[in-house]
Amino acid sequence: MLGNEKISAGQMGLLMFFAISASAVTVIPGITGKYAQNDLWLSPIWASIIGYVTVYLAYRLHQLYPKQSIIQYSQTILGSFLGKVTSLFFIFFYLHLTGLIVRGYAEFVVGNFLTRTPISVVMISMVMVAALAVRGGVEVLGRTAQLFFFIFLIPVALMPTLLGSMKFQYLFPILEHGLKPTFLGAASPQAWFSEIFIMAFFLPFVSNQEKSMRAGMWSVFGTMMLLTVINVFILLVMGRQAGDFLYPVMVAFRYISVADFFQNLDSVVMGIWIIGMFQKISVFYYASVIGTSQLLGLRDYRPLVLPFGILVVIMGFWSVPDQLHVSAFDTFAFPFYGPLVQTVFPILLLILAFWQKRGQASHAGRTALSDDTES
Repeated sequence: MLGNEKISAGQMGLLMFFAISASAVTVIPGITGKYAQNDLWLSPIWASIIGYVTVYLAYRLHQLYPKQSIIQYSQTILGSFLGKVTSLFFIFFYLHLTGLIVRGYAEFVVGNFLTRTPISVVMISMVMVAALAVRGGVEVLGRTAQLFFFIFLIPVALMPTLLGSMKFQYLFPILEHGLKPTFLGAASPQAWFSEIFIMAFFLPFVSNQEKSMRAGMWSVFGTMMLLTVINVFILLVMGRQAGDFLYPVMVAFRYISVADFFQNLDSVVMGIWIIGMFQKISVFYYASVIGTSQLLGLRDYRPLVLPFGILVVIMGFWSVPDQLHVSAFDTFAFPFYGPLVQTVFPILLLILAFWQKRGQASHAGRTALSDDTES
């Protein structure tokens, strides 16, 4: 394993930002719009709470077991057998999730732009590019995140060009049906925010550990602000119809026309979004590979990169048959699947870790007292 690799807390924070937001920006407005309607801009705020909790869990577990990922300290907390079973489950979870992310990416590209391109070509080409980044190591991932961060935010800068199409009356009445619809709209986004637990694989590589938790919290806050701004933008352009579209962001950007010259900017947004998805897929791909190498006790994870790339593509085809099922998974299954594995289970691990540490401290205290008595 490339143990000398290091990234800064800021680079880790940017990686986590991409890990949550890259796929969320295209589908979340449509999902939240179905439930929250003209209050959809509030849903990311409630959803982000689980992100802050998950960052705290990942950081506290790392504090108890520094220089270890969840694959390694699971075996310390649960014992050899149960720990390996748990580690295998986490690896399968992230492998499965990577396949779903790649499939969702490919369905979006084929459905909106490359309509005559076989979906397998889109999936395989992205996995091949991500494999190069993963083989390069965590430092390469951190530097590409720095390089692409401001490029990824360009669509936000383009939003003011739509002022002519915005209708601020779509914001009202605020909370017409109370807070319940906004909480229902937050169900899916909170699953995306729980994905920040993947930082547990990257924390051992952070050089300035004291800033890790702050970087994770900023990632959650930045994602929440991005989703809130995009939801407001979608609402002002499309109103309550936002929930009727699968990808309302792309529909809204087709409205852009500046002096009848700058048009069809949805293709520009598409290209920028692909950069973000490359970063997200690379993060999950890397976590799957590095976790497996740790479970198997390998010194170098790179021989696993190509086989796992093949598995990611297979998982993408095996998990869901078409775009309809991808959307159904995001709306109905992932809100339970994601937080259960990435937030609820880490809570149980942290409780067991505290109990274990307290038991060890109590035993050490009794041993020391016994030695003093004998002397």
